[in-house]
Amino acid sequence: MPDVMKTLLLNPPSFENFDGGASSRWPATREIESYWFPVWLTYPAGMIPGSRLLDASPHKINWQQTIQICKDYEFLILFTSTVGLESDVKLIRKIKEANPGLKIAFVGPTGHIKPDETLNASADIDFVTRGEFDHSVVEYAHGKPLAEILGVSYRKDGKIVHNAERPQLHTEELDALPFATDIYKRDLEIERYNVPFLLHPFVSFYTTRGCPALCTFCMWPQTISGHAWRTRSTENVAREVKQALEHFPQMKEIFFDDDTFNIRKDRVLDLCAKFKPLKFQWSSTARVHSDYETVKAMADGGARLFIVGFESGEPQILKNIKKGATVEMGRAFMKNCRKAGVKVHGDFIIGLPGETKETIQKTIDYAKELDCETIQVSLAHAMPGTELHDSMAQQGFLKVEALADSGGHQLPHIEYPHLSKAEMMAGVNRFYDEYYFRPRVVWRIVKEALWDSHERKRLYDEATEFLKLRAERLKWVRKGGDFDKPMVSVPLVMVLAMVVCANAGDLMLKRGMSQVGAVQLTTAGIAQAFRLTVASGTIWVAILFLTGFMLSYMTVLSWADYSYVMPAGAFGYALLTLLAVVFLHESVSPRRWIGVILICAGVLLVGQTKPRTTAVAREAVA
Repeated sequence: MPDVMKTLLLNPPSFENFDGGASSRWPATREIESYWFPVWLTYPAGMIPGSRLLDASPHKINWQQTIQICKDYEFLILFTSTVGLESDVKLIRKIKEANPGLKIAFVGPTGHIKPDETLNASADIDFVTRGEFDHSVVEYAHGKPLAEILGVSYRKDGKIVHNAERPQLHTEELDALPFATDIYKRDLEIERYNVPFLLHPFVSFYTTRGCPALCTFCMWPQTISGHAWRTRSTENVAREVKQALEHFPQMKEIFFDDDTFNIRKDRVLDLCAKFKPLKFQWSSTARVHSDYETVKAMADGGARLFIVGFESGEPQILKNIKKGATVEMGRAFMKNCRKAGVKVHGDFIIGLPGETKETIQKTIDYAKELDCETIQVSLAHAMPGTELHDSMAQQGFLKVEALADSGGHQLPHIEYPHLSKAEMMAGVNRFYDEYYFRPRVVWRIVKEALWDSHERKRLYDEATEFLKLRAERLKWVRKGGDFDKPMVSVPLVMVLAMVVCANAGDLMLKRGMSQVGAVQLTTAGIAQAFRLTVASGTIWVAILFLTGFMLSYMTVLSWADYSYVMPAGAFGYALLTLLAVVFLHESVSPRRWIGVILICAGVLLVGQTKPRTTAVAREAVA
């Protein structure tokens, strides 16, 4: 065996657009395509000379490309997840066929929780790691025998051997690790990473490990990182910040991806004092415990946004999950953040122990009262290895083990006698609708993109993806979740109503305004125009038609595939041009007719395009 094995550290393409690997706390294909940096893999990558970190999904590296890349390596470190394990096992079978001598280690929470089951999933896996794996895989790459490496499980003589646990790293050892941002610079393109509520591009890394909070659903503190809170020195963190600012001049912010960044006031104040002279923007996770003095110091040190897990607006549910926080603390924290000028992204969960139809609505109302800048609503997932998983299984509420569909999207797998999976999924949809379809929230989001073309494109792409998934979820709910019920199809009359109302409204509005005539920009002229407008029956009819259009448009959008709306809109635009010629005797230029034809042709072309498949794994195996 060579002095150092040629090593590839892989965040695998378990599913298309899958964010399930090396720092994702909720492994899933997101409502909006987004990716977190593979922070956990960067530390061993920085300690193994000649290694490469390959983050497949954000860099659009598919199965076939991954297999080809693996041909050039001797040791593969693959970060797997509970959701992606089956796909990852199929992938390494193909990799081993192409490179039979390759040694393979599976790292991540799955091997920590179920080392025997993970090893038994495939004979191609040489060993799995338990707990923090920074040095375990580095020692193996440098030639140390498995029998002498702490924190690993492997096969020997037909039996599975579990070596002794590896001690957790503390301040001195954490400071000695390489900087994650060095590996980002070497192996990754930071523009590939997008999280909707963070500025783009950004980078993220940890300043601490572990979390003393006892939330029953949270995976990392109950698996890899533990509850012992261990910190890097503030000097070490500040050095990495300075280096990141030099490495990535295009970076718009840094995200501190700790389990809880603000857990100790004195450390936060020390960090912020060091951040302030660097004059950079940053965001972080946060609990609702910080007082105004701390929040203000963070704002003065460059804090832009906090990610806060409010979870529920029902006090008893917060007690059930051992949140260690109250709804009143959440209100006070939001007040402090507004006063200091720091934005908040709120996380909420539907389906936690104690959930009812009434508590879902209570949480929706609580979220609207808090009025965070943005929110994320998740279904309760009882991840293996968590207290929530054990309690749900014991009480018989864990109906299926499947955490996601064939594309990696979250599926509800907890169900209560009084609250079905379909009702919880419907609650997620209603939560988003009631929160985001409010005029001030729409304006708050849109105004950020008005003067920034990059943000406009990003907002459009994210909104389109979200509405598509929203329509799929509504269909799932109407089918009753797992039950076989007939689909609610979109009546053709509804699509026609949308087109007719839009065109009739536009036509009547133009005719009414032509009857009002030109407006003189004087007080008397404006008053006269207002009186004529209010008295115009044609304009009132136009308003009724346009109201009908909005109602039918939203109905079609929620009932159907999102693809129904674009063709109907294009047809409506063409019809409006034709009606303007016939009824208003407008002169339509050749350029406009060419535009109509191009729009309709473009929509037709998009409609004929084969949809992107999420069954990447199945295609590769075939």
